[in-house]
Amino acid sequence: MYFTTYAGATAYLFARLPMYQQVGNIAYKASLATPEALDRYFEHPHRAFRSIHVAGTNGKGSVAHMLAAALQQAGLRVGLYTSPHLKDFRERIRINGQCITEAAVLDFVNRYRQRLEEEQASFFEMTTAMAFDYFAQQRVNVAVIETGMGGRLDATNIIRPVLSIITNIAFDHTEHLGDSPALIAREKAGIIKPQTPVIIGEYSADTAPVFAAIAHEQQAPLRYADRHVHVTPVGHDGASGQTFRCSFAGAPETALTLTLDLCGDYQQANLRTVLTAIDCLRHAIVPPIRIPDESILSALKQTVRLTGLQGRWQILAHAPLTVCDTGHNAHGLNCVFRQLAGMNRPLHIVFGVMADKDLGRIIPLMPRHARYYFTQAATARALDATRLTAQCLAAGLQGEPFPHVGEALAAAREQARNDEIIYIGGSNFVVAEALF
Repeated sequence: MYFTTYAGATAYLFARLPMYQQVGNIAYKASLATPEALDRYFEHPHRAFRSIHVAGTNGKGSVAHMLAAALQQAGLRVGLYTSPHLKDFRERIRINGQCITEAAVLDFVNRYRQRLEEEQASFFEMTTAMAFDYFAQQRVNVAVIETGMGGRLDATNIIRPVLSIITNIAFDHTEHLGDSPALIAREKAGIIKPQTPVIIGEYSADTAPVFAAIAHEQQAPLRYADRHVHVTPVGHDGASGQTFRCSFAGAPETALTLTLDLCGDYQQANLRTVLTAIDCLRHAIVPPIRIPDESILSALKQTVRLTGLQGRWQILAHAPLTVCDTGHNAHGLNCVFRQLAGMNRPLHIVFGVMADKDLGRIIPLMPRHARYYFTQAATARALDATRLTAQCLAAGLQGEPFPHVGEALAAAREQARNDEIIYIGGSNFVVAEALF
């Protein structure tokens, strides 16, 4: 079969290859055999560029985009591989903010479809091979590579990066990664490579022994971002950005005052991780990567424009203030709910989750006095809105079910006054349908 259109090629991919984003656990493969086989077939394209590997439960997408923006502003040709996409498959693979072309996707599928089928490649394994091949063809200088899930057995874990980053550890995908912080940390720590610097975004007594042991075994220099960079909020208008005063431990003369165009309170932790990563790239790898302070300041002020990042405390309207965020597990949602509570305004919450999420951890975090519009995204993994409503009402929340995200959002807009807040979240899919 030969495809003549991009739409036909992507429809084939979504239909024929297992895709965790759509079907969940049955798409998970606990082996690197296929990525390694594809890597050999494509003649190891990831060796043609330097790479930075980013894992973690939450924040890895924001960290990857901010870091890519800084490298781009420093004059480098930067590949960025992230997941999931919100609307268009091409969002996963970018160079200097520009999505892979439709022609390149179409050519890859037509050229390699038979081989991918022979290897029984999953959707993510196929996409990873496509990204690495595209970055090599386009001669990127460096690529920021985000894991899909976990780390040790993630399809991206065939690379040999110059720097490894683990943003944080929290409960998500416990059926695959483990049901304790230490077990989850061990899976994420699988990206730590021999004699390669590794940054952990947030120190935790539960996970520090795991990271220390594996880093020692790999002779990998280990650094905690929240102990290396001090970040003090200076200003935050909640809609257009926030300003921080940042300095490195033991070097107050290095202090920077910078503006970040990402408005989520949780970005403060991600910013520490990004600045620690930049410090490592400038001073702890050989040869170092030159990233002037001016490039950092310019990049972080316009990360969204430079990289196309969407869905992170994204403002959709101002009257009423309408915000969407892709936080989808207890740790990520708790950060969002705290920020919403701190705004002290009536809340209307359009909310839907995937059926594999642990509602027992999520529901206790949800604001008690909000009005909810429970919904479900148009994917097989979504939890039925009626079931979601029943569980939430039993816990004392107030709201009603809507079978489609558009209907739920329309109802919230009809009910909310201009001085109130509409929040849309719980799932990447819910956010995607609200955005598009």
